[in-house]
Amino acid sequence: MTAAGEMRQYQVVGRKAGTEEVPNPEAYRMVIFAPNPVAAKSKFWYFMRQFRKMKKTTGEILDCVEIVEKNSRTVKNYGIWLRYDSRSGTHNMYREYRDLKLTGAVSQLYNEMAGRHRCRPRSIQIIRTATLGASELNRPNGAQFAKSNVRFPLPHRVDSAKRGQKALSDRTFSTVRPTTYLG
Repeated sequence: MTAAGEMRQYQVVGRKAGTEEVPNPEAYRMVIFAPNPVAAKSKFWYFMRQFRKMKKTTGEILDCVEIVEKNSRTVKNYGIWLRYDSRSGTHNMYREYRDLKLTGAVSQLYNEMAGRHRCRPRSIQIIRTATLGASELNRPNGAQFAKSNVRFPLPHRVDSAKRGQKALSDRTFSTVRPTTYLG
Protein backbone atom coordinates (compact mmCIF):
# COMPACT_ATOMS: atom_id res chain seq x y z
CA MET A 1 0.00 0.00 0.00
CA THR A 2 1.28 3.44 -0.86
CA ALA A 3 0.27 6.53 1.09
CA ALA A 4 -0.10 8.76 -1.95
CA GLY A 5 -2.24 11.81 -1.22
CA GLU A 6 -4.60 12.04 1.72
CA MET A 7 -5.57 8.89 3.56
CA ARG A 8 -9.25 8.06 3.95
CA GLN A 9 -11.05 6.32 6.77
CA TYR A 10 -13.07 3.19 5.94
CA GLN A 11 -15.28 0.88 7.94
CA VAL A 12 -14.93 -2.65 6.59
CA VAL A 13 -17.25 -5.44 7.71
CA GLY A 14 -16.44 -9.04 6.81
CA ARG A 15 -16.95 -12.60 7.94
CA LYS A 16 -16.09 -16.18 7.19
CA ALA A 17 -18.13 -17.58 4.30
CA GLY A 18 -21.23 -19.46 5.45
CA THR A 19 -21.17 -23.29 5.48
CA GLU A 20 -23.82 -25.93 6.14
CA GLU A 21 -22.70 -26.29 9.77
CA VAL A 22 -22.53 -22.51 10.37
CA PRO A 23 -24.82 -20.77 7.85
CA ASN A 24 -24.57 -17.33 9.54
CA PRO A 25 -21.03 -16.88 11.00
CA GLU A 26 -19.91 -14.03 13.22
CA ALA A 27 -19.13 -10.74 11.42
CA TYR A 28 -16.11 -8.55 12.22
CA ARG A 29 -15.94 -4.77 11.84
CA MET A 30 -12.73 -2.80 11.48
CA VAL A 31 -11.95 0.91 10.98
CA ILE A 32 -9.04 1.17 8.57
CA PHE A 33 -7.06 4.08 7.11
CA ALA A 34 -6.23 3.57 3.44
CA PRO A 35 -6.00 5.68 0.25
CA ASN A 36 -8.84 3.77 -1.49
CA PRO A 37 -11.42 1.03 -0.79
CA VAL A 38 -9.35 -1.67 -2.51
CA ALA A 39 -6.41 -1.06 -0.16
CA ALA A 40 -8.82 -0.93 2.82
CA LYS A 41 -10.21 -4.38 1.98
CA SER A 42 -6.69 -5.72 1.52
CA LYS A 43 -5.66 -4.37 4.93
CA PHE A 44 -8.79 -5.91 6.47
CA TRP A 45 -7.76 -9.37 5.25
CA TYR A 46 -4.19 -8.75 6.42
CA PHE A 47 -5.40 -8.12 9.98
CA MET A 48 -7.97 -10.93 9.90
CA ARG A 49 -5.21 -13.41 8.98
CA GLN A 50 -3.29 -12.22 12.04
CA PHE A 51 -6.14 -12.18 14.56
CA ARG A 52 -8.51 -14.92 13.37
CA LYS A 53 -8.08 -18.01 11.19
CA MET A 54 -9.64 -16.34 8.19
CA LYS A 55 -8.38 -15.56 4.70
CA LYS A 56 -9.81 -13.82 1.67
CA THR A 57 -10.45 -17.18 0.01
CA THR A 58 -12.49 -18.46 2.98
CA GLY A 59 -14.32 -15.22 3.77
CA GLU A 60 -16.41 -12.44 2.31
CA ILE A 61 -16.65 -8.66 2.64
CA LEU A 62 -20.13 -7.57 3.68
CA ASP A 63 -19.64 -3.80 3.60
CA CYS A 64 -16.97 -1.19 2.93
CA VAL A 65 -18.03 2.40 3.67
CA GLU A 66 -15.96 5.58 3.86
CA ILE A 67 -16.34 7.43 7.16
CA VAL A 68 -16.52 11.20 6.65
CA GLU A 69 -15.95 13.60 9.54
CA LYS A 70 -18.89 15.87 10.31
CA ASN A 71 -17.16 18.96 11.67
CA SER A 72 -14.10 19.66 9.56
CA ARG A 73 -14.04 23.44 10.00
CA THR A 74 -12.25 23.68 13.35
CA VAL A 75 -8.69 22.68 14.11
CA LYS A 76 -8.48 19.77 16.54
CA ASN A 77 -5.69 17.95 18.35
CA TYR A 78 -5.35 14.25 17.58
CA GLY A 79 -3.40 11.57 19.42
CA ILE A 80 -2.39 8.50 17.42
CA TRP A 81 -1.05 5.28 18.93
CA LEU A 82 0.78 3.14 16.41
CA ARG A 83 3.12 0.21 15.93
CA TYR A 84 5.73 0.04 13.21
CA ASP A 85 8.48 -2.23 12.02
CA SER A 86 11.91 -0.66 11.65
CA ARG A 87 15.16 -2.21 10.47
CA SER A 88 16.00 -3.21 14.05
CA GLY A 89 12.61 -4.43 15.35
CA THR A 90 9.00 -3.56 16.16
CA HIS A 91 8.28 -0.37 18.11
CA ASN A 92 5.23 1.20 19.73
CA MET A 93 4.78 4.95 19.40
CA TYR A 94 2.46 7.78 20.35
CA ARG A 95 2.24 10.95 18.26
CA GLU A 96 0.18 14.15 18.35
CA TYR A 97 -0.99 16.21 15.39
CA ARG A 98 -3.17 19.27 14.77
CA ASP A 99 -5.46 19.13 11.75
CA LEU A 100 -8.97 19.78 10.56
CA LYS A 101 -9.75 16.09 10.06
CA LEU A 102 -8.53 12.82 11.48
CA THR A 103 -7.63 11.66 7.97
CA GLY A 104 -5.40 14.73 7.60
CA ALA A 105 -3.63 13.89 10.87
CA VAL A 106 -3.11 10.30 9.71
CA SER A 107 -1.70 11.59 6.40
CA GLN A 108 0.73 13.76 8.39
CA LEU A 109 1.67 10.68 10.40
CA TYR A 110 2.52 8.61 7.32
CA ASN A 111 4.57 11.47 5.84
CA GLU A 112 6.44 12.12 9.08
CA MET A 113 7.17 8.43 9.69
CA ALA A 114 8.57 8.17 6.17
CA GLY A 115 10.75 11.24 6.69
CA ARG A 116 11.98 10.74 10.25
CA HIS A 117 12.12 6.96 10.52
CA ARG A 118 12.33 5.79 6.86
CA CYS A 119 9.24 3.73 7.58
CA ARG A 120 7.20 2.26 4.74
CA PRO A 121 3.39 2.59 4.85
CA ARG A 122 2.94 -1.18 4.85
CA SER A 123 4.87 -1.49 8.13
CA ILE A 124 2.69 1.04 10.05
CA GLN A 125 -0.26 -0.27 12.06
CA ILE A 126 -2.51 2.34 13.68
CA ILE A 127 -3.72 0.95 16.99
CA ARG A 128 -5.91 3.78 18.26
CA THR A 129 -6.80 7.41 17.57
CA ALA A 130 -8.35 10.02 19.85
CA THR A 131 -9.36 13.66 19.78
CA LEU A 132 -7.48 15.43 22.57
CA GLY A 133 -8.33 18.48 24.63
CA ALA A 134 -5.82 21.21 25.40
CA SER A 135 -5.03 19.77 28.85
CA GLU A 136 -4.41 16.27 27.47
CA LEU A 137 -1.55 17.28 25.14
CA ASN A 138 1.85 15.82 26.06
CA ARG A 139 4.08 17.19 23.31
CA PRO A 140 5.28 20.83 23.42
CA ASN A 141 4.79 21.36 19.68
CA GLY A 142 1.01 20.98 19.87
CA ALA A 143 0.68 22.53 23.34
CA GLN A 144 2.06 25.88 22.18
CA PHE A 145 -1.03 26.36 19.99
CA ALA A 146 -3.50 25.28 22.69
CA LYS A 147 -3.15 28.46 24.74
CA SER A 148 -5.93 31.05 24.73
CA ASN A 149 -3.65 34.01 23.91
CA VAL A 150 -1.98 32.68 20.76
CA ARG A 151 -1.21 35.42 18.25
CA PHE A 152 0.13 35.03 14.73
CA PRO A 153 2.12 38.05 13.52
CA LEU A 154 2.04 39.10 9.88
CA PRO A 155 5.56 40.44 9.26
CA HIS A 156 6.78 42.07 6.07
CA ARG A 157 3.49 42.77 4.38
CA VAL A 158 3.83 45.09 1.41
CA ASP A 159 1.28 47.87 1.23
CA SER A 160 1.36 48.84 -2.41
CA ALA A 161 -0.88 51.90 -1.90
CA LYS A 162 1.94 53.64 0.01
CA ARG A 163 4.14 53.44 -3.05
CA GLY A 164 1.68 55.40 -5.14
CA GLN A 165 0.43 52.54 -7.29
CA LYS A 166 -2.64 50.33 -7.36
CA ALA A 167 -2.55 46.74 -6.21
CA LEU A 168 -2.98 45.37 -9.71
CA SER A 169 -0.76 47.82 -11.50
CA ASP A 170 0.78 47.07 -14.86
CA ARG A 171 4.15 48.29 -13.61
CA THR A 172 6.41 45.44 -12.55
CA PHE A 173 9.20 47.53 -11.04
CA SER A 174 9.10 50.58 -8.80
CA THR A 175 11.71 53.18 -8.00
CA VAL A 176 10.62 53.34 -4.35
CA ARG A 177 11.55 50.61 -1.88
CA PRO A 178 8.43 49.03 -0.32
CA THR A 179 7.45 49.71 3.29
CA THR A 180 6.92 46.46 5.14
CA TYR A 181 6.23 47.85 8.60
CA LEU A 182 2.54 48.74 8.89
CA GLY A 183 2.44 49.47 12.62
